[in-house]
Amino acid sequence: MYILLALVGACALGILGHYLIGGRELRGVVVTPAIATAVSAIAYTGLQWLGLGEDSIWLWLASVLGAAAIAVVATLALVAARRRSDAEAKAALGI
Repeated sequence: MYILLALVGACALGILGHYLIGGRELRGVVVTPAIATAVSAIAYTGLQWLGLGEDSIWLWLASVLGAAAIAVVATLALVAARRRSDAEAKAALGI
C-alpha cells in the first residue's frame, strides 16, 4: 500500500511541473503527471524487487523525486521537439 504514497507524491509533483514548464499549449495536460506516475511505479517496484524496504530513504527519493525529475526532463524534450517540428513545418509552408 505504500506504493500509493509514492504514486500520489510523484503525480502531485508532475502536476506542479506541468504548470512550471512553459509551452503548455504544445502538450497535453496529463503528459507530465502521467510520466511521473509511470516512472514512480516502475522505480518503486524495481527497487522493492532489489530488496529495498519501505524504510529506505533511497526508495522514496528515487520513486518520488527521481520520477518527477525524469518527467520534467522528458517534458522539456517533448516541448523542444514540438517547437522544432512546428518551426520546420512553418518554414516548409513559407509562413
